[in-house]
Amino acid sequence: MNVSATLLVQELKLLRKGRGISATRLGQRVGPALRQVCQISDGEDVAEIRRKVTDRLHALIAPLPADLNTVVLAAMGLHEQARNPFYQERVHWAARKLNRDDRTIRRRIDEGIEQVAELAFAPDPAARPGHPSRSWHTESLRVTLSLDQPVPEAFEFRRIIADADDITELDLALTLTASAGQTGSVGYDDLQVDVFHGGMLVGRAMESSDRVRLTLKLPAPLRRGQRHDITLRFRAVLRYPHYVCVPRHPVDSFELHVRFARPVPWEVRRLDKAFQEDAKNPSVIGDVLSPDASGEVYTEFHDLEPGFAYGVRWCPLDLADAITSAPAGHLARNEAVDEGAVPAVEGRGQAAR
Repeated sequence: MNVSATLLVQELKLLRKGRGISATRLGQRVGPALRQVCQISDGEDVAEIRRKVTDRLHALIAPLPADLNTVVLAAMGLHEQARNPFYQERVHWAARKLNRDDRTIRRRIDEGIEQVAELAFAPDPAARPGHPSRSWHTESLRVTLSLDQPVPEAFEFRRIIADADDITELDLALTLTASAGQTGSVGYDDLQVDVFHGGMLVGRAMESSDRVRLTLKLPAPLRRGQRHDITLRFRAVLRYPHYVCVPRHPVDSFELHVRFARPVPWEVRRLDKAFQEDAKNPSVIGDVLSPDASGEVYTEFHDLEPGFAYGVRWCPLDLADAITSAPAGHLARNEAVDEGAVPAVEGRGQAAR
C-alpha cells in the first residue's frame, strides 16, 4: 500500500487521543503509514510495536523547535511530565508549561504533527538540519548551583538524544576560568565529579590549562532517537563570579538555579547569547535577576546556539564599593575585580557535542 505524509498526519491525530502511546490496544491504532515509518512487521506484539513507535517518534520530534517539541511529546503521551490519561488534560499541561491558552496549544500540536510527517518522508532524515552533531545532542539541561556550601556544588541533570546508532560514550567537559591575576593551571584536584545516575566515569584529561575533559561510559549503547538521562555532581573551588553554559552543539533547553550564600550579591545579571570572553567583562550587562527570600535566582534559556554563553554573572557585596567608586573606563578591564575577593566557577555546561 502506498502511504503518504497526509495519511501519517491522520494516523498521528488518531494516536494522540486517549492515552496516546500508552493505549491498551495500540496495535489497532497504528495504521499502515506508521507501520511503514516505524518498520513494524506483521505479527509483532504490542510491546514491540510500542517500543518501535516510541523510538521513531522521539527521533522525528527531536529536531522540532522547542515549543513544538514540547507540545507534540505531550500530545502523544511521550513527555514524562504529561502522562495524563486524557488528551485534553495533556493539552492543559502544555498550555500551563508554555503559558498559552488551550486553543493555541492545539494549533501548535497540529503544526508539529505536520512537520513530523514531513520529516518522516524526507529523502534522508539523518541529514535533516537542526542538529549538526551526528552522534548526540542535549534535549534538556538543568543545573542547580549551590554557593552556600563549604565547597560550591553544581548538580547537573541532563537528557540527551542519540543522533546515531551505537552511542556508547559521552564526551563532557568543564572549564574553571581563572580570575584576573590568578596564576597556575587547573589540576585534577580542583574539580571533583560524582556520577549519580546514567553511566560510569572512565576518563579524565586536561584539554587546556583550565579545561577538564570527562568521558562517561553509558550502561548500554543507544539507538538513534533514543533518550538517556544522566545526573552528575561537580564540586570546585570558586574562581570567578559567573556560571555559563557554552555548548559546542545545540541545546534545546537550559534551566539554571543558583543559591547564593549570605549576604546575597550586590547584583546578579542574566547572560543570554553572550560571547564567551564577554561573560567575564563587567561592562557587558544583561537583565537584572533579583534573589528571592531564600537567596536564589532562576532563569531558563531555549535553543542555545553553539559557541555562545548562557547563564548568570554576579557581583559580591564586598566588591560593590570598589566597583561603584572605580574611575571611568576601569570596569571594562578584568583587573578591576579584586583577585582576592570571593571567586567563582565557570561551567561550560559540559558542552553538548
